Amino acid sequence: MRPAPTILHLDMDAFFAAAEQAAKPSLRGKPVVVGGLGPRGVVSTASYEARRFGVHSAMPMAQARRLAPNAAYLVPRFTLYRTVSEQVMRLLGGLSPLVEPLSLDEAFVDLEAGGSARDSASARAAGERLRRDIRAVTGLTGSVGLAGSKMLAKIASEQAKPDGLLLIEPGTERELLGPMSVRTLPGVGPATGEHLRRAGMTTIADLTEAGEDELVRLVGKAHGTSLYRMASGHDDRPVVAERETKSVSVEDTFDVDLHDRVRVRTEVDRLADRCVERLRRSGHSGRTIVLKVRRYDFSTLTRSETLRGPTDDPGVVREAAGRLLESLDTTGGVRLLGVGVTGLTDYTQEDLFAQAAADAQATGAGGRADPVAVPEESEPRPEREPETDAEAVTERHWPAGHDVRHTEYGAGWVQGSGVGRVTVRFEEPTSVVPGRVRTFRTDDPDLELSEPLPLVAVEPDPAAPSP
Repeated sequence: MRPAPTILHLDMDAFFAAAEQAAKPSLRGKPVVVGGLGPRGVVSTASYEARRFGVHSAMPMAQARRLAPNAAYLVPRFTLYRTVSEQVMRLLGGLSPLVEPLSLDEAFVDLEAGGSARDSASARAAGERLRRDIRAVTGLTGSVGLAGSKMLAKIASEQAKPDGLLLIEPGTERELLGPMSVRTLPGVGPATGEHLRRAGMTTIADLTEAGEDELVRLVGKAHGTSLYRMASGHDDRPVVAERETKSVSVEDTFDVDLHDRVRVRTEVDRLADRCVERLRRSGHSGRTIVLKVRRYDFSTLTRSETLRGPTDDPGVVREAAGRLLESLDTTGGVRLLGVGVTGLTDYTQEDLFAQAAADAQATGAGGRADPVAVPEESEPRPEREPETDAEAVTERHWPAGHDVRHTEYGAGWVQGSGVGRVTVRFEEPTSVVPGRVRTFRTDDPDLELSEPLPLVAVEPDPAAPSP
């Protein structure tokens, strides 16, 4: 534990939904829900206006629609979110070389390592300056927690939401934590929380009063000791600038269970190719191929195969995943498929390319046929982050919320589509008033998908030469 609150935790407020509101003036101040819009879609993020109706992340989208039928429901635009995240991470990097990103919208920063803070006053000043800079650069808000440990900084940022800053002075940890629910502590999920409740412990103060020995008796030595330390405010984990990638995977949930074995194999091949694309972008190869199958009854089967050496060859990964599929019973239907690669390294075993070539030669000589082309409208709708926005566009054609441009009316975004029509609202992030709505044929040649516009107008550089 540090004697000064020099560990900062930043959590952007309702990040995906807030970015959509910033990009679409007509949605500002209104309930917005971002996530998978298919029958099995789930909520990724809900704006604070939507949360008042009880909508929250990880909720089934069908339930969210019942709670907030008048909200705007949008497909995620990860190109935009990643761009904004990179802007925020650059601001964090200006505070310290030790920045530990946890996701696109969340990170720890060691202010002491960067010389940005040495005591409470300088830490608070750094946090307030960061919040101002984030708003100026992105137009969005973030909540900041400052404390002497990562656990407390994260708790502080949660308490500061939305658009706030909370600093926990060293020595006041127990006073702050005491009345909080035991579920506030990392590692205390529903099962452990219920177990502690039955033992009469519902607050963090109850845990410290019970003592370490009692907690060890209730939940085991390792967990009990950890719980007591956390309840007492102790956490000595350092901020780690880089995390080692341990696996790469992709998965899709299908709107309708797949029963055709050929279609299932086709989807496995497609997922294997996407997994390898992500693997190559990360600069890795891997030895172990993992296949995940969730069946119609929600039972989940996982199988893996370890190769002779690491590979990033799509043919090798496809064939290994196919062999794993053959060992599984998919009778009754498949609702989710996933392909992953673990045992990552930064080099590739050369002789595996010969294996891929041999497999390809066997296919040409009468082996397994090329994957069957799947009609566009029957493609699965992912409930997790797609590889690219273009991929989501291919699957949904005109996804709600995505950017378009018309040769006459300019930039806009898709409000909805169906029965051969697409409805577009023409407005930009810098528009003063909500834009006008027009409807077009889905095959209108003057309408095309486009890249997201910046959320904040870029000021021209006065030193730049005139065109």
